[in-house]
Amino acid sequence: MQDLLIAIARGLVEQPEEVTVTVEDGEEGMIVYHLHVAEQDMGRVIGKQGRIAKAIRVVMRAAATRNNQKVMVEID
Repeated sequence: MQDLLIAIARGLVEQPEEVTVTVEDGEEGMIVYHLHVAEQDMGRVIGKQGRIAKAIRVVMRAAATRNNQKVMVEID
């Protein structure tokens, strides 16, 4: 799951070496992924009105459902 998020983010940004993901356990078995990108790439990951961020979250939730997991993606 972490590799999927990194692959998606690196495809969007201009500085792919700056993409990092940290993982923490949330409440009720939820896994929280924190996506960190370079400051100038933040707009590319969020998109207009948050559309790209929403799409990333949808893809991650769909992949997690296949593995019987609950995930949440936060962009830091």
